[in-house]
Order: sequence, then structure tokens, then C-alpha cells
Amino acid sequence: MKKKLFLLAVLATTAFPVYAQQASDANNSIQYDMPKNFTVNTDSFDFIRKEIMIPMRDGVKLHTVILIPKTAHNAPILLTRTPYNADHMTSQAESGSMASVLQGYDNMPDVIKEGGYIRVVQDVRGKYGSEGQYIMNKPMRGPLNTSQTDHSTDTWDTIEWLVHNLPQSNGKVGIIGVSYDGYTSITALFHPHPALKVSVPMNPMVDGWMGDDWFHHGAFREEMLSYIYNQDASQKNTFKWWTNSFDNYQLFLNGVSAGAIGKAHGMDQIGFFRQILAHPAYDSWWQTQAMDRLFADQKLTVPTMLVHSLWDQEDNYGAISFYYTVQKQAASNPLLWLAVGPWNHGGEIKDGSALGPVKFHSDTGLYFRKNILAPFLAHYLKDSSIPLPAHVTAFHTGTNEWETAPALPKQDCITNCVTLHLLAHHGLGLDAPKGEAGVVSYVSDPEHPVPYVKQPVITRGAPNSEWDGWLVTDQRAASSRTDVATFTSDVLTKAVSVTGQPQVHLTATTTSTDGDFVVKLIDVYPDEVPDQREMGGYQLMVSADILRGRYRESFEHPKPITPNVPQVYQMALPLANHTFLPGHRIMIQIQSSWFPLYDRNPQTYVDNIFTAPPEAYKPATIGIDIAGSWLTIHQGK
Repeated sequence: MKKKLFLLAVLATTAFPVYAQQASDANNSIQYDMPKNFTVNTDSFDFIRKEIMIPMRDGVKLHTVILIPKTAHNAPILLTRTPYNADHMTSQAESGSMASVLQGYDNMPDVIKEGGYIRVVQDVRGKYGSEGQYIMNKPMRGPLNTSQTDHSTDTWDTIEWLVHNLPQSNGKVGIIGVSYDGYTSITALFHPHPALKVSVPMNPMVDGWMGDDWFHHGAFREEMLSYIYNQDASQKNTFKWWTNSFDNYQLFLNGVSAGAIGKAHGMDQIGFFRQILAHPAYDSWWQTQAMDRLFADQKLTVPTMLVHSLWDQEDNYGAISFYYTVQKQAASNPLLWLAVGPWNHGGEIKDGSALGPVKFHSDTGLYFRKNILAPFLAHYLKDSSIPLPAHVTAFHTGTNEWETAPALPKQDCITNCVTLHLLAHHGLGLDAPKGEAGVVSYVSDPEHPVPYVKQPVITRGAPNSEWDGWLVTDQRAASSRTDVATFTSDVLTKAVSVTGQPQVHLTATTTSTDGDFVVKLIDVYPDEVPDQREMGGYQLMVSADILRGRYRESFEHPKPITPNVPQVYQMALPLANHTFLPGHRIMIQIQSSWFPLYDRNPQTYVDNIFTAPPEAYKPATIGIDIAGSWLTIHQGK
């Protein structure tokens, strides 16, 4: 036994060398490959990269990447605060070129690099390299947040550090970003740092219940479950949404409710998911987080340019709602700008020559960056003699032209309006129907909901997903269904131009106690388009949205629908800025599901649709009162 122990001891010290001991052995002849500290030779780089943990007022440190052009002197700073990995966003290429490493999400090298800006990208609390705890949209300090910090204070503390520690800067800071990064660009406007000279919220998330990421007028955006899972389950998005169904239509149909599907994925561990389940209505929890509502009592003190995309598949509510809130404040108007383009979510930072099959005959993204964004930033961050763009610059689709105006039209159309009336025999016209026009009926069956794109419906972000361009997909598949009511005008002999938010006034009955209403404004192309034959007969959505019937009278207090009694359903659709050209037709589609973009309404009133049992999902017959239904919109130029 002693011999065996002796042999084991010998083997342990000789046959299997301990590398830590060898590394410290001065007599060791082996040369190891890796140095203790490797120094990158950046002589040929055109920028200096720094990674700093910037301390906040409560001691939490936020990971911040700083790219400084080597030629920088008296240079302004462009800041983005993000939950999407600052290191990745500033390392888009293995290159020593600043323009190359910024070729990717939420970066515009033709503005940043060519403008000579110092680029700063920071991970928000609890994401990627930053300390602290992450909250999906951390409430501003107040009833829901009694701590001493929020996104506005973190921005203030970050700017305070930057202006005192970057000698290459001129002490002027702009904040800019798309989506969540647009949201943090808005939060920076609350009690802003004196060095913050400009803010550019692009496609910002403003109100997650009324019309941005999570709900639209009470209908839950089921396709966003994967985002919540990926974003909120771990600090570095380690856990990825999984599915055993190739087709999301089948996944969500088989899963019954959004709540059941989330729980089946373990999402009841995620705080934000639990909050969604607990707050299906527009209660104080949502209202006290809505940026537009919060800013109603604020005064804009920083020049701000809101950027909106006409086909934003994620946040097509926020920028316009925030714009109208600020526009009501006369003192703030001189500091408010708006740019509107024919893009999807964040499309303004890329080539904007087309979206899906729809061509615009010029690079609208480049035009925006060169002629609107760049001079706006330069005026406030570099040289006030540089002319500013118009307060509103908007691309007009159909005619494919840029227009300027001092302001958007008012939200409610009172004068100079176009009213599209539903007519008998599925017609649509500019004149109200004469006499009794009747009722158009369809059966809405939750077991066979209307898909928002053709099946298979691929998870957002996955290869071959139509998510980024679904708002411009052909609507002929929907118009051919018996559970979609379609109203179409005669072929137009002259152009009809519209601008602003279409206002829906729908009178309808249902045989059940709840239900959804989807209304789409559609441009129907001629049967033949000579220069783009595949667009013959194409049905292009110009504006569309959904209203959950239980919220027809109050978003905060849902109420069952009385069966077979006409009810009025009203909502504002997303901004349109479009001309229906001669030879085209105008169409309105009405349906009661848009799946799985939105969760199915069981059409039987239950307290919480997130927990609706399978037996609650029942067919209902919907009757559209033609004489009592129309859509009103401002007449364009």
C-alpha cells in the first residue's frame, strides 16, 4: 500500500507537470506563446478606442465604449445608450477604420465619421458590461421608482464624466438612437445636463401599451414574446427563444393564450412578463411610464428631432404621439423638429431606395442623413451658422417626393378633410351612402385567425422571417378570405392625397361579448404596372391598426360588448403621407384577427385574456354597419 501511494505521489509531481510551477521556473527552457498583456499596434488606426466604467451617483458603474478620431480637436460627442451590447455595436468589422467598425445597428458612419464626432456607446444598467439591475423600461423617478436613479440621471452622470475627461471634445453632447436607444434619447430630455445640446430619438418606444412594442389599443403583440425572452432572461442575452414549430402560426395557435405560451417557456421567471400579465389594461402602471404623458408637464429645453418611419413594424406610435404632445406647448415649438421617411424600423440609417418590392426612386435614407440629420447636428454641436432643416420634413409616398412644412396637421381633421365612406356592394367612395346602405357580415373564428403574413410565419429575427418588411407585404391573401370585409373604390381618375393620422369611425355588431377590429387603408395598384410587372394588382398597406373591443369606451376600464347591439369603435391609425395615383384604387379592409402578430381575442369576455381557457375561444358573427362607418384624413397637397 505504501508503494502504491509513493508511485502516485511521483506521478503527480513528474508525469503530469504543473504548468503554473513551470511558468515561474526560471530554468524552464519552454517559451510560451501568449504574453501576460498583449498590446495592439494601433499606429495605422484612424481612431483611439477606450472602454471605461463610468460611475453613477449611486456607485453603479456603466460600461462605456469611446471612439475618438485621432484628428479630433474641439470635437462634439455623439452618445447612444443601449441594451444591445455597446462592444458589439462598436466592433462591426475587424478594422482600424472608424467608419468600418461602425457599419451596423444604430450607427451612421457617413454622419459620425465624416462629421468628426467622438462616438460614445454605453450599455444601460444590467446589460452586457454594465453593473446594476436591468428593467425593461425603467420607470422615471416617481411612484413606480422611488430610487435616486433612472435613465435621465444615468445620462446626466455620463455626460458629466465625458465633458470633464475627454480633452479632445468641445464640451457639447448630442444623444441619438433607434428604438430602445430612441427611448433613452427621450429620457435624456427630463432635467437634461447643460452640455446636452441636441437629442435625436429615432423610432422611439414611447408608450408600450397604446401603440408601440407591447400592445396596440389593448391587443397584445404576441410576436414580441421572443424579444422579451431574449432580452430579459439574462444580462448578455445568453438564453435564446426556442420553438418546436417552424410556423409561429401553429405555435401560438396550439399554445392557446400568450400567457400560457410564455409560461411554457419559463417566462414567469421574468419580471417584465409578470407585469404584463398583471396589467392587461391601460392602468396607472402603464400611464406613469408613457413618455408622452410624462412630458405633457415638461418644457422642452433641448433642440430635438424626432424621426418616424411610415412602415415601422415595431414602434409606429411613439414619435408622432410625442411630437403632438410637445407641439401643444407653444414655448417648446421652436425646439421641435420631425423627419418622416418611407422606412421600416430604423431604416433611415441604411439604404432607403426601396422597402420590399416598393421602390422610391432615390436613396431616401441617404437624403435624410445628408440633408436633414447632418446639418441639424452640426448646427447645434459645431457651428450655429449652418442652416437648419425645416421643422417638418416628410417623404410623400406615391409621388415619391420630399415635402417641408412648419408643422404636422392637427390630429383631428376638421377642415380640408378626405372622408372615405363604406358603400353597399363592398364599395368605397368620397360621398356618404344615400339611404340605408345595409350591413356587411363575416364570421370571425379564433380557430382560424387571419394571418398577418402568409404562412409559414417565421419568428422575428430568424432567417427568412418577413418581420422587417411585413407592413409592405401584399394584402391580397387577406382580401380573398371570407372573414375579411373588403371595400374598394372605383379606379381613380385623379389623384387623392392624404396626410396625417386616419381617424376610424366604425359601427358594428357582434354575436359575442368581446372582439377585435383591424382596419387597414390600402393602395391597390393597377392590374398592370409596365415598369414593374410584379406589382400588378398589388395591395399595399398605407396605414393599419387594431382595437380590442373591450376598450371601445375606456382603455383603463374594459367592458363587455352587448351582443347584437351596434357599438361605435374609434381609433387613430398610424401616420400616413401618401398619394393614391390615377389608375389606382383605394381599399379598406376590416377583420377581427391579425395573427400571431396579436394574440387571439377569445371573443368571449374574460377578465384577463392572458389566462383565457380554451373553451372561451368561440366564433362570432360580425356585422359592419355601412352607413355608420367611415375613415377621415387630412387632404394632402
